[in-house]
Amino acid sequence: MILAGDIGGTNARLAYFQPQNGHLDLVSERVFPSREYSELGEIVSKFLEDAAARPEVACFGIAGPVHNGRVETSNLPWVIEQSRLAKQIQLPATFLINDLEASAWGIGALSPGDLIALNRAGPSTGNQAIIAPGTGLGEAGLFWNGSQHQVFACEGGHVDFAPQGELQIELLQFLASRYGHVSYERILSGPGLVNVYEFLRDKRCGGEPAGFAAQLDQGDAAAAISRAALSGSNSLAEQALDLWISVYGAEAGNLALKTMATGGIFLGGGISPKILPKLTGPLFMRAFLEKGRLRPLLEGIPVQVITNDKAGLLGAARCAATNTSGAHAVVS
Repeated sequence: MILAGDIGGTNARLAYFQPQNGHLDLVSERVFPSREYSELGEIVSKFLEDAAARPEVACFGIAGPVHNGRVETSNLPWVIEQSRLAKQIQLPATFLINDLEASAWGIGALSPGDLIALNRAGPSTGNQAIIAPGTGLGEAGLFWNGSQHQVFACEGGHVDFAPQGELQIELLQFLASRYGHVSYERILSGPGLVNVYEFLRDKRCGGEPAGFAAQLDQGDAAAAISRAALSGSNSLAEQALDLWISVYGAEAGNLALKTMATGGIFLGGGISPKILPKLTGPLFMRAFLEKGRLRPLLEGIPVQVITNDKAGLLGAARCAATNTSGAHAVVS
């Protein structure tokens, strides 16, 4: 039995997987609101207490840079140490990996029905990469060694934002006055969409519908903005989402070039599947392809949206299985 975790700034998803006939079958799953707990060990202990079975190995994908078995979470006030967690849950075979590293592991377990193509380039071998806006912005790569993909983590979501055009230059200046350093995560995330909306509102790019400001204060502001944009009920929200998507496409193209991802770019995270009507429009791919002399290379790269919200869990389970002696046949 494998315990897998996908630990984000908003939710912590835990699940049991059972290796079966070369696949990983989901046995049970629970979702915990991350911010209601003081540490990961508290969540895992609760999950184990309520479960009938005990796992043999565990792997947790964590939102944050994992170094030497330790991670300070990017969007939670947690410090997680692999050795301490293993003792706390009494499971020596416990592994910590970056959450996008887990999502990258999950790509190999996805079916065609879990993917929606934005760029219908033909199938191609080579490196792959994943970019995933959510509570923060995550990125990871998959190096093609000639016979299989080898997953590697990175912190590309925190690189410097490179604006394109006058409006994005003004956005950079607006965010620099607020944060100092402006990374892509300051835009390509849920809080980032709110930043973009507030920039356009302060710039007076359109009128805000009566009562909308109260909606933003009372609930999930990013979700309210994206819903209003998709419904066409708020032109300012539409402009914000359009600008957000243009920056998203540009950074996905940057990632494709930096990793030479001829095998494909995958769009993950919680936001991408919810804004498919906009992602499948022209803005994303236009920004993705606008790389000057390298445009022909990008035109041949498949770009697909991951619609399976369990990709991170699947990936953590696949990583656990691979790190367990004799389990390579499970995930081959």
